[in-house]
Amino acid sequence: MTGYAVRNLKEIEDSAVKFGLSPRMESRFARSDLGAETLGLSYQRLAPNVRQPFGHRHEQQEEVYVVLSGGGRATLGDDVVELRPWDAVRVAPETLRAFEAGPDGLELLAFGAHTDAGDVETVEGFWAG
Repeated sequence: MTGYAVRNLKEIEDSAVKFGLSPRMESRFARSDLGAETLGLSYQRLAPNVRQPFGHRHEQQEEVYVVLSGGGRATLGDDVVELRPWDAVRVAPETLRAFEAGPDGLELLAFGAHTDAGDVETVEGFWAG
């Protein structure tokens, strides 16, 4: 095994398809494809004016989201914040979060630590404001 891996994020399986969320959403989780042992990375895209149908939080995993293009809003616990390109948002594990795209869509990367699948809790229909 080499000490590095190179993968094109847009060539990794789009998980949104198997959950019936495509084409309004795109979700590509790169940890396994990169052979990462201690970190998680995902590419997320929301079509214009689309709101994620659920929020989520973690038991242990802190995450950072970086807006690549477009813009919109994030609901973080009881707060709603505006997002624009190159904004970085750190979210504590216990903070419930969800994203909504503006008229130009929302494209972002999410970074976190690799934890067990049981670390995540989803909440359907969550939106603070």
